[in-house]
Amino acid sequence: MAKRQFKSESKRLLNLMINSIYTHKEIFLRELISNASDAIDKSYYLYLTNKDLVFNKDDFYIRITPDEDERTLTVSDTGIGMTKEELDSNLGVIAKSGSFDFKEENELKEGIDIIGQFGVGFYSAFMVAEKVTVISRKEGSEKAYKWESSGIDGYTISPCEKDKVGTDVILKIKPSTEDEDYDEFLDPYNLKRLVKTYSDFIKYPIKMKMKKRRLKEGSKNEYEDYYEDEILNSMVPIWRKNKNELKEEDYVKFYKEKHFGFDNPLKYIHVSTEGAVSYNAILYIPAKAPFDYYTKEFEKGLELYSNGVMIMKKCGELLPDYFGFVQGLVDSPDFSLNISREMLQHDRQLQFVAKKLNEKIKSELLSMLKDERENYEKFYKQFGRTLKYGLYSDWGISRETLEDLIMFYSSHEKKLVTLDEYVSRMKEDQKYIYYATGESIDKLSKLPQAELIADKGYEILYFIDEIDEFAIKVLLTYKDKEFKNISSSDIDIDAGKDSSGIDEGNKDLFAFMKEALGDKVKEVRASKRLKTHPVCLATEGEVSIEMEKVLKAMPDKPADIHAQKILEINTNHKIYEKLKDAYENDREKLKKYSNVLFNQALLIEGLTIDDPVQYANDVYELI
Repeated sequence: MAKRQFKSESKRLLNLMINSIYTHKEIFLRELISNASDAIDKSYYLYLTNKDLVFNKDDFYIRITPDEDERTLTVSDTGIGMTKEELDSNLGVIAKSGSFDFKEENELKEGIDIIGQFGVGFYSAFMVAEKVTVISRKEGSEKAYKWESSGIDGYTISPCEKDKVGTDVILKIKPSTEDEDYDEFLDPYNLKRLVKTYSDFIKYPIKMKMKKRRLKEGSKNEYEDYYEDEILNSMVPIWRKNKNELKEEDYVKFYKEKHFGFDNPLKYIHVSTEGAVSYNAILYIPAKAPFDYYTKEFEKGLELYSNGVMIMKKCGELLPDYFGFVQGLVDSPDFSLNISREMLQHDRQLQFVAKKLNEKIKSELLSMLKDERENYEKFYKQFGRTLKYGLYSDWGISRETLEDLIMFYSSHEKKLVTLDEYVSRMKEDQKYIYYATGESIDKLSKLPQAELIADKGYEILYFIDEIDEFAIKVLLTYKDKEFKNISSSDIDIDAGKDSSGIDEGNKDLFAFMKEALGDKVKEVRASKRLKTHPVCLATEGEVSIEMEKVLKAMPDKPADIHAQKILEINTNHKIYEKLKDAYENDREKLKKYSNVLFNQALLIEGLTIDDPVQYANDVYELI
């Protein structure tokens, strides 16, 4: 029997197929099953259009048969089969896709759902097989033919016997080596796993004989092995079912089966869209963040399917980083896939679906915020940092999506509130959205700078996440209301008295204290915000004290980044009289007062003291 040669360009492509195109060898099974499904689709169409043929759905299935002794793996289908000419044409010319031609010819007919497009998937079998044999009998023909090849050397086609219409693809699996384990492709349990992973939603049953155990008939303790057909795939994807057919427990069950999470999700979203780009999606908002969620190792993304065949485990392009917590999948026939069907080509369809999913996720989160407040707060405690980081990382581009979703702890409400809720309660004379930054709610509630603002009845938002103030600096305003740190030097709250005279009259005192402190502070001045506390720090410029702490804690911290600190003195406190007396009678003592007050202000802010020993000695001497 004369060996036929692949065309020269096909030889090069086959070599590329085996060594480069596919990154995971296990993909070959998905490709062979997809081809088998295509063949059955063609038969199904033939039965629909030929009144002389009687359709019986039980006649259509795919079978997987591993044989460890012979080291063969067979994928059989009961599809339309191929003639000798079609074997030569479809398998002898790589990238000649019979499925693509069929799809083109029947493009306008409903119910035709062909998976194969490129005609190269079959050759992925050579990644795991040293020889591939295809035995096929065409629908309506009594003749069968065998196509056989060991790779780029060529192929043969010869007549053979086959009882039923359809195609058998028989792989002679390569022997395992130290570097490559090929035995796994003969293991029924691993094959079952691969089917569940990549081909679970092929719409025809995928069968395989599975070994099982049972009590021998008439025996109470003696067991025997037996083999039984098992359908490996689910066939009908949940996302293609009518929403009215499904209950909450169906979505929860699917969530756990897909290992999206171990506990029940907070919310599920089922999307079915038809139009220029048709797609189905099921999305989940988890109740808890994965253990590695806030690490570099976490990989965001949705599972991507094309007509029920899994193409990608994690398609990151479908989710923005700030919605990276969303789990789930998208199925669409309209995405442009690359030749291996392992990855997407970046195209407008992908961007369109990503945009629509982004809008849907925001809508569902807002709905949860409005109607399921307790659940939203659970969600926010797990993933709120991600939303705030989203504002900061893209410099406010996503503000319209995120500004209504973020929350902060309120000094009035004693719980998390939205910016919209804060603004709706603002007093008529209130100019700003006030906030304080620090390590904890307890510490922030005791800040000296908060006294007067609290007395005015103004609400304060407590920022205790390191990202909070950075996000707000990007946001700048909310509903035309500017954000104001209660430690800002330009805060405009009057204590009810004019302190300008005190400032003027004691300009020399404060100038001396500034000189004593050197470049630790930009200025020393009388405070307009303190009531009972003797001292506090204010800041000037874009960098606050809390931002300085965060930046200095970074591994590659920016050089010479610091807040411009202003030491404010309460001129109504008894310490002020001591300062004036020291300025008149003991300048060295005033230096010690200056250092002690500055260090106390640092401690109030949660900052470290440069020289604790000197601070302690100054306190002892002043006592």
